[in-house]
Amino acid sequence: MSLILFTPKRFSDPRGSFSETFRHDVWNGLGVQDAFVQDNQSLSNPKDTLRGLHFQLPPKGQAKLVRCLRGSLYDVAVDLRRGSPTYGQWLGTELSADNGRQLYIPVGFAHGFVTLEPETEVLYKVSSYYAPDCDRGLAWDDPAIGVEWPLGGREPLLSDKDTRQPALADFDSPFVYDGTPMTLREVTG
Repeated sequence: MSLILFTPKRFSDPRGSFSETFRHDVWNGLGVQDAFVQDNQSLSNPKDTLRGLHFQLPPKGQAKLVRCLRGSLYDVAVDLRRGSPTYGQWLGTELSADNGRQLYIPVGFAHGFVTLEPETEVLYKVSSYYAPDCDRGLAWDDPAIGVEWPLGGREPLLSDKDTRQPALADFDSPFVYDGTPMTLREVTG
């Protein structure tokens, strides 16, 4: 399964706007079979807050559907599927309250983001409940991955946990390549 960048239709009038932000049948039609079981919401007060690169191990792997409620962020996914021709590579895109885009990230990918403005709020659906024993991460600045975070030379604000994440070279991936190289499919619906 590839990454999907989905832009819901927005209906606007003088009062504001309306969007259907999630419809199971639409996502099912895009090939997403995940049943989302938990919503997570984060608020990052300062600009340049970086969260990630996070994932959960099997059997509690999490697919994610990420969107920005307020502000903007640069969202990143890293392919962790053993045998994938894109293993260790990343893709990133901007999500904002203004553009309304959502990023679907399948199981087998690490996820992270950096805020592009203060007071950025993010909501994401996950396909498995949080399981502390399966919670893992990778170093946000691992040169082997080489994410080009839009920090403009500034240092990000990190959690203590994210300052101690291991390098990709120290990770023995349990995720298996499904035959689909990492791509970013853009869809409007």
